[in-house]
Amino acid sequence: MLTTNQVTAGELLQLIRSGRANTRTDLQQVTGLSRSTVGQRLDLLNRAGWLKHTTGPSTGGRPSQQIVFDPSHAAVIAVDLETRHARAAVLDLAGTILAEQTGPMRINDGPDKVLDGLAGWFPELITAAGVDAAHVCGIGLSVPGPVEWNTGRVIQPPIMPGWDQFPIRERLQQAYAEHVGPSMESGPVPVFVDNDANLMALAEHQANHRDCTAFVLVKVSTGIGAGVVVGDQVYRGIDGGAGDIGHIRLHDRPDALCMCGSHGCLAAVASGRALAGQLSALGIDAASASDVKRLLAEGNPDAIRLAREAGRRAGEVLVTVVSLLNPGVLMIAGELSGAPFMTGVRELLYQRAFPRATANLQVVTSRLGDHAGVIGAASMVVHFLYSPARADTRLAALTP
Repeated sequence: MLTTNQVTAGELLQLIRSGRANTRTDLQQVTGLSRSTVGQRLDLLNRAGWLKHTTGPSTGGRPSQQIVFDPSHAAVIAVDLETRHARAAVLDLAGTILAEQTGPMRINDGPDKVLDGLAGWFPELITAAGVDAAHVCGIGLSVPGPVEWNTGRVIQPPIMPGWDQFPIRERLQQAYAEHVGPSMESGPVPVFVDNDANLMALAEHQANHRDCTAFVLVKVSTGIGAGVVVGDQVYRGIDGGAGDIGHIRLHDRPDALCMCGSHGCLAAVASGRALAGQLSALGIDAASASDVKRLLAEGNPDAIRLAREAGRRAGEVLVTVVSLLNPGVLMIAGELSGAPFMTGVRELLYQRAFPRATANLQVVTSRLGDHAGVIGAASMVVHFLYSPARADTRLAALTP
């Protein structure tokens, strides 16, 4: 039980959103607050429009009044930025996609052109979603590089030339204001940025593996990266570098030049970009991870053979990851996450890992597919904006 009378409206909201307390009586019991104090806190949340009230099931007497979070009172814009294309969507606060758009977007064109181009999609998306632009409460951006969470800036990203230390948040806020207008609250629209594998891991964990206390997702596309969820939280490391397994070096490939400038990195040997290069050297038309995915779908034998070998090389690194973290779920996602790559991963993993490390391990593929990035980016926004401390700050700003 929370015993202090200083329990805030934001903390009550957290209890309601988590399902721990969804009636006034529940809130009193969990917090120890008086009925009148609970009523005052709920009045703040009701005036903000964040709650809705429904009738609960009857147990023989008067049905209880259920208090739940209203996911339709605001909307989130989420963007999953890849190296050659992007997906943008408008979602409600429960993660339901209301409208989406995909299109070519070359990350090599640099942050100014890309961020302005993305913002140019937003007005039509908002209209298609049927929401008022004033009800957009935040933007989440997924990028294929390591992100320093506190600043929202990418740090030395190997496949994002020109983006290092760029003020992404501020530039996207500016572009949003130019293309859409002011945010739903005072000040610029909040923008949150994180690594793509982190956000995919967050989305997949929340959607299908909430009971897993240690969850690892490995994205294999142009590059290779991992997202780690421990408990219900993304583990980012000290400065956002956790999960950057694509730049772990293999002992026997000093000839493989990586985009980071080093030799022998896993990404230089087993990523979609690496396989495209290997296929091209065989005279097969392949310039990107998307081309490799297409060739695998067509049953190209060379693509299948190379993807399986790439899975084995990734498995060499994942043996250490699994031994260190002892996850319950290891999920392979991205453009190379088909049967050949998965077969290679499983072969090495179960051959070399200590049996204790894999006894309770599920090795699976993505359930959310191409939508994991935008769903995770939206979840990041909601998680932060409706956290107790931030919710209380926003409520104070809304109070006359």
